[in-house]
Amino acid sequence: MTSRRRAAAAPELPPDVPPIVAAALASAADAHLPALKAMVRAGCEDRPGVYRMLGPDGEILYVGKSKQIRTRLLSYFRCVYPDDKGARILRDTTHLEWEYTPSEFAALLLELRQIKRWRPRYNVLMKRDARHWSFIKLTRGPAPKLHVVRGSTGSADGGVYYGPFTGAHRIEEAVRELSDALGLRDCAQATPMRFADQGELFVPELVQLAGRTPRCIRHEVRKCLGPCVAACTSDQYADRVRLARGFLDGADDGPLDALRAQMDVLSEALEFERAAMLRDKVRRLEDLRAQFDRLRFAVETLSFAYVVPGAAPARAGGSPAGEDRVYLVRRGRVRADLPAPIDAASRRALHAAAREVFVPRERGGSAVPTHEVDELLLLSWWFRHRPVELGRTLAAPAVVAADDPDALAAAVLDVTARPSPSPDAAPGDGSREDAERAA
Repeated sequence: MTSRRRAAAAPELPPDVPPIVAAALASAADAHLPALKAMVRAGCEDRPGVYRMLGPDGEILYVGKSKQIRTRLLSYFRCVYPDDKGARILRDTTHLEWEYTPSEFAALLLELRQIKRWRPRYNVLMKRDARHWSFIKLTRGPAPKLHVVRGSTGSADGGVYYGPFTGAHRIEEAVRELSDALGLRDCAQATPMRFADQGELFVPELVQLAGRTPRCIRHEVRKCLGPCVAACTSDQYADRVRLARGFLDGADDGPLDALRAQMDVLSEALEFERAAMLRDKVRRLEDLRAQFDRLRFAVETLSFAYVVPGAAPARAGGSPAGEDRVYLVRRGRVRADLPAPIDAASRRALHAAAREVFVPRERGGSAVPTHEVDELLLLSWWFRHRPVELGRTLAAPAVVAADDPDALAAAVLDVTARPSPSPDAAPGDGSREDAERAA
């Protein structure tokens, strides 16, 4: 259900307005609020859902969610301008819209998706800056490189992203050690590459000149294969890139083994200072590997069917309870959302969707598509702060093992029949910003 109401726009206050005039104008700026408040009182119910605040030109200024929309919206009218964020948003708001959802989880998920879709001004400006998350990016191109970026910048550039992580400085140091150990370049992305097996593109004199006056200092100190000065072939560099991906995916300890071997050689030669430097490099890479292991565990653990009962009425005689839903979650992202199976058609639909989500093999490892990062963080926060909700899940192998619609429906209904989690275990009415802080 969606509701909308138009009211007069709030006038802008010039900076040199006298106090008495400013007070009068401030009163006029709030003139539209009683109409908005009356609309909420008359038409809004205390049910889970998402609300949107719009400006006079239809721009979506803010998206929020609540377990009880009516109570949440009315709380905005008690905020004090200009100290409270809610009052500042409300003063710019001339329309209010809301839609109900079956449960608080559905509201949280819908809020996230609408914020990502519309990027409302106040959600972007007033939430904790999402760019505090760091990612390791493996670029595309003939000679890929590793570097650390802030925030999920999207996968349209074709790069592969690993993360998210906190502690950008530590991650940058670890990535530098990994690049040094494997001889990967760290020069500008636009630097032209000249592999040794592309000799037909260059005359011998130019190659010899490059050998005498190299552009790559890291190649001179043996920390880079030198793909920009024809010091390696494209296959040799690609092999090192594969080693980097294997290490980041947890499948290959080659870089760590090489550093440990060098450290042992230096120790036997009594070069303890150089061995200590290598020991520090090993520790930084081990710390990076530990972060990847935790990330992989979180991603792989969040794969199941999650049965969410519809929200009960806020009061006796109120609105009907929300619809029971089944969310098919794989690798931390909701891939499908269907009604609980109550008849033959819904059982067949759920079974078909479950096989489509869980049967195909997906590439494992630590790489997470950047458009999925926000949802992964949200689900991680949800189940970490509501561990009892894991009792409403059916593990992916059990879902796949149910080889016919009736067997899967019976397993789902068995989850639905489990006792409801204690309300004391769930935190209060939060927001996406709360989820990001907790994550």
